[in-house]
Amino acid sequence: MPEPTVPNDPQSRKAAIREQARKNRVAQKNKDEVSRLICDKFTALPAYADAKTVMWYVDAGSEVRTRHTLPQALTHRKRVVVPWCIVETNTLELFLLEDMSELVEGAYKILEPNAELRLLPTKLIQAEELDLVMVPGTAFDPHGGRMGQGKGYYDRLLANARRDAQLVGMAFDCQIFDEIPVSSHDVYMDLVLTENRTLRGKGRN
Repeated sequence: MPEPTVPNDPQSRKAAIREQARKNRVAQKNKDEVSRLICDKFTALPAYADAKTVMWYVDAGSEVRTRHTLPQALTHRKRVVVPWCIVETNTLELFLLEDMSELVEGAYKILEPNAELRLLPTKLIQAEELDLVMVPGTAFDPHGGRMGQGKGYYDRLLANARRDAQLVGMAFDCQIFDEIPVSSHDVYMDLVLTENRTLRGKGRN
């Protein structure tokens, strides 16, 4: 995907790529069908077969949709974990999802864990427990570079994940750009899955 013509400074380039990627993602046709293809690629990974605790995200807006595949994932005899946001601190917490009924519509009509269940000790999961991590993004590059919403939620969460836990970005092909400006705190993906490509990134090593 050709990058938009922008000034050379990283912040301006990031802003331009983020804007273009969002437009591309919104314009993506057949989101349900294409999302299922990408999620099927995720569950076909050897790392998925080996994992006992897997983090999925719950899609929001025009992201690759996971909500159609999550019910199936709950039958795979794995611990399914989903993140939820503490807005006041800009941090993500992890929730053990055991039934789709535990997700309710929250702010911005995003499905999130029921507030009454979130802080139960049996539902709290630490990042160090994750064996495989599914990561959304606004844009990615072929090296595993990732651009999120700009608030660093996932970078902070992933900093606490084990080094042997594979990080897998999920994207439509239209969200892949030649190169994304990255900062020192940005985390590279091990893999990025699209409907047409499996890109092997640098990871954290």
